[in-house]
Amino acid sequence: MNDVDRPLPPDELAGRLTAVYDLVGPLYRRAQRSVEQGLTADGLSVGVRAVLTLLHGNGPMTVPQMGRAQAISRQFVQRMVNDAAAQGLVESIPNPAHRRSSLIRLAPRGRAVVTAVLEREHRLLREVGGDLTDAEVTTCVRVLGELLKALDHVDLD
Repeated sequence: MNDVDRPLPPDELAGRLTAVYDLVGPLYRRAQRSVEQGLTADGLSVGVRAVLTLLHGNGPMTVPQMGRAQAISRQFVQRMVNDAAAQGLVESIPNPAHRRSSLIRLAPRGRAVVTAVLEREHRLLREVGGDLTDAEVTTCVRVLGELLKALDHVDLD
């Protein structure tokens, strides 16, 4: 195993991961601004878009499940679900596993809207350069996943 493939000692790892965090913040803020600009035409907020995307990828979910999946508070998710429901984008259905916590699913209009948003974003992401390889993207996803797991203990409510 060469030095590049060897796990880093904790202090060195911490320094390298700081560089990752330093990039993630500006990346997130720029992506959010870009998404907001694209969503304005659809009349969606970033929060409603997040709910629609989550339901699109996972099928019906409860508000607490969505909060955990997105690492955001239940209360915020509930407000976004309420906004989406008011626009006819989602609907509540009975949850056979839990009578007091309904499942939220995409309404037909919500499915059409989120599909259009995701297609537009896909077209934009096709423009990313850098000759990135599958291995590089896989490594990036792994690193970000480990950083997210390290923060799992943070209470959101």
